[in-house]
Order: sequence, then structure tokens, then C-alpha cells
Amino acid sequence: MKRLLRHILTAVLCFAATMWSASAQFKEEAFTQTYASPDDTLGRDSTDTMFSLKEFFGGVMHKQPLRIGTMFAGSTVFIGSEQIYNRQYWKLPVIYGGIGAGIGMGLHYNGIYQRSKNAYDAAMAENPSASIAIDWHARRMRNYCYAGAALVYWGTLLDGVYNYKTDKYPHPGKATLYSILCPGLGQIYNGEAWKVPLYWGCLAGSVHFLVTNNTNYKRFKRIHNEATAPGAEYDGPISGETAKYYRDSYRRLRDYSIVAVAGFYLLQIIDANVFSYMQDFDLGNDISLHISPAALGPDNAYAAIPQQPTAMGLKLGFNF
Repeated sequence: MKRLLRHILTAVLCFAATMWSASAQFKEEAFTQTYASPDDTLGRDSTDTMFSLKEFFGGVMHKQPLRIGTMFAGSTVFIGSEQIYNRQYWKLPVIYGGIGAGIGMGLHYNGIYQRSKNAYDAAMAENPSASIAIDWHARRMRNYCYAGAALVYWGTLLDGVYNYKTDKYPHPGKATLYSILCPGLGQIYNGEAWKVPLYWGCLAGSVHFLVTNNTNYKRFKRIHNEATAPGAEYDGPISGETAKYYRDSYRRLRDYSIVAVAGFYLLQIIDANVFSYMQDFDLGNDISLHISPAALGPDNAYAAIPQQPTAMGLKLGFNF
């Protein structure tokens, strides 16, 4: 139980830290070339401001517009902030009730499971043949409840991104966050659904090899430990040296699989961000060559070089 809670807390903190920096990396106007505009008093187009609590809480209180990256990053910690900013207050009881019920019921079933496990351990210590069983149903229900709370949390973030109001379509910030929350969703938002099977196929294949290689790694690690344990009477068909070789090989392949999963996941996020911006890129058929006279001025940057007179030449310009 403690290990599960530790993994969940670590994942939430890493996710929040990623979103903290993503507000600067995937800005709403990262490609519009309008940085530091004269009327920008909030530093909304400055890469110097990654996340500002003042901006976040000011936006949640509807005192100023809020960037989608800042709104999302803050909502990973302050749950429900997206709904408040979007003025959908009626969703807050559903969010808090769903998360609270999932965690509360999970703790309840975890208590039942832990008590049955402790009773089983105590009974086995006194009488190994005692007829007592662990309540595995309670453990399954605990996991379901925690998964339900996590699903409500995920849905809260996705709902906030979906209801964020913007005049631009496709919106780079929305496309990026869609892909972060659900691989391929950013491509669907950009109108490029044909890419989804490609990314999902690559991710599914990487996860398959990750699971397979990790299973084989654990298998040969166990065999190696049994074959090399002091005083062990191991008589299996695989020697300790052979098991060590396969253990190291599958561990390396497992690590490669982890890199592949992370790489394809990041690639589809970058793809969603870039191609949402590229929707406005001019792809016209006007490909032409322009030739015009040009005056080539002398290079007087260095005093040691004698000054040269102005020369005449031709300027070639390609339009594509």
C-alpha cells in the first residue's frame, strides 16, 4: 500500500513539474513572433516568465486573462481551478465528490485487506496448516477505487482544456495539452486523425516489448540468484553464467523499450504542437524567380581592409 501511494505521489509530482515547465515550452503564441508586444503588461509572451502564482490566482479570480499553460499547470495542484476559470462552478462538487469518494473508499477497503493479511500472517506463524485466507476482494476493490479517483482527476484536467475559450483554431496550447493527456488526441484536434494509428501502433509495440523484456529479465535474474546463492543446490538446465548473460541482455533491451515509449510519447506531443501552428503556413503554388539589379556596398567593417567602391550586380529571389 505504501509503495502504491508513493508511486502515485511521485507520478503526480512529476506530472505537475512537467506542466510547470510546459507552460513556457508550449506557449499559446510560441510561433506568432509577437514577443514583448507594447501592450503586454503581464509578460504573457516572454520566455522569462514560466509560471507565476500571481498570474494564476489573478486569472482564477477573473481579474485578468490566463494562459492555457499556466491554467493547466496550476490545476494539477489546485484541483478544480480550470473549472473556476471557465466559470463552470457546478462541476466542482462532482470533481471533489468523485475524488474524495474514490480515495475514501480505497482507504476503507485497504484497511479491510491489511487486517485480513495481518491475521493470515499471524495464523501462519502459529499454525502453517490453519484454514484462513486473505481478503483479495478487498484489495481489488481498493485498487479500483484509487483508479477511479485518478480517472476523475484526469478527466478534470481534460475537461478544463476542452472548455478553455480561444479565438484561434487550432490552438497550439490546446493541441499540446490534449496530446499530453491522451496520446493522439492532439492530432485528432488538428484534423490529422490518420496519424493516430501510427503513434498508437508505435506506443503499443514499445509497451509490448517493454513488458516482454522486463518479464524475461526478472526470470533470468531469479535463475541467476538461485544458481549463485551460497549453499544452494541448484540443478536447473540453465547455468549461472548463461542466466547472467541473458539477464543483462534483457535488462538492456528493457531500458531501450523504456526510451522508445518515452520517445514516441514526446514525439506525438511535439507533432501536435508544431502542426497546430503549421495550419496557418502558406502552402500556395506560387513558385517563382525574381531577378533585379542590386548595389553591392563595400565592407568597411575592418580598418585594415582598403575601402572598395560600390559595385553593381544582380539579385535573385525565390518565392515558394
